Amino acid sequence: MNNDEPLQMPPVPGGPTGSAGSQDPPGSSKKKRREVLKSFIRKASGRDEELTVEQQIRRRTILSFAGFFLLGGAAWKAWFLLKDSPRGRGTGDGVQEPLRKGLNAGEDVFKHTLSPDHLARVYPRSSATTHVRYNGNAGLSAAGFDAGDWKLRVTTADNRQLSIGIDELRQLPKTEIVFEFKCIEGWSQVSWWGGVRFSDFIRQYHLEKEAAMAYVGMSTPDKEYYVGIDRASVLHPQTLLCYEMNGQPLPMNHGQPLRLIIPVKYGVKNLKRVGNIYFSNERPPDYWHERGYDYYCGL
Repeated sequence: MNNDEPLQMPPVPGGPTGSAGSQDPPGSSKKKRREVLKSFIRKASGRDEELTVEQQIRRRTILSFAGFFLLGGAAWKAWFLLKDSPRGRGTGDGVQEPLRKGLNAGEDVFKHTLSPDHLARVYPRSSATTHVRYNGNAGLSAAGFDAGDWKLRVTTADNRQLSIGIDELRQLPKTEIVFEFKCIEGWSQVSWWGGVRFSDFIRQYHLEKEAAMAYVGMSTPDKEYYVGIDRASVLHPQTLLCYEMNGQPLPMNHGQPLRLIIPVKYGVKNLKRVGNIYFSNERPPDYWHERGYDYYCGL
């Protein structure tokens, strides 16, 4: 037998069952209604001291389960609405439009915080790991690739193509950086890199007109991996075209002979084995953006 008392809204004092002709002070009717409502809520939620302990526990349990099922149902419905929603606009976009709008909103906020004065923290060489973590091999297939024949192909604004060898890049002023490389998967490492500043590379090859465009696109020689990077980030003073790691030529699994190191971005933008560079005012394709990640990927 259920000993729980029926849940009923108490009568409002001074209402239809009150004394005929009684007059309450101004505002007292609203106050009484509020008190009645509060009393009803306390009893419904099992927080009224007039209830027995068993009644309080029972009502709180019922309320908890009701809330759980309501929230669970709402989440279930939201999941299917999201899953069935159209993909974001743009070729190859790998995420549903509501999520893409959220990522784009975040990008609109954070990309305006980047400036040449926003520098990644640097460390002494002694802090750098001797075992640099290797992650991802898209675009690094050894089939048909000979590091000795490698050339960097740069497409200019007038559609000419520059072909630059690694020895030519080594003739440019060398810059080194020891910083905390951060992966979007959640791990990080302090590592030591050497190469040429991208901004120095632009000046050396008179690419100022190209670098005035909004984006830079890069890809591996086989074009299996590719990134698009905003102008401000790629011209940042800490962005390097690297040919050394820990003072030695890059190993194959880290992009020999040339890779991008861009400390103001997560690792997904640090393209290994750079083979092609071009410039655009439209967003270039980006490998992980097409698979549902943020395009900006800034730190």
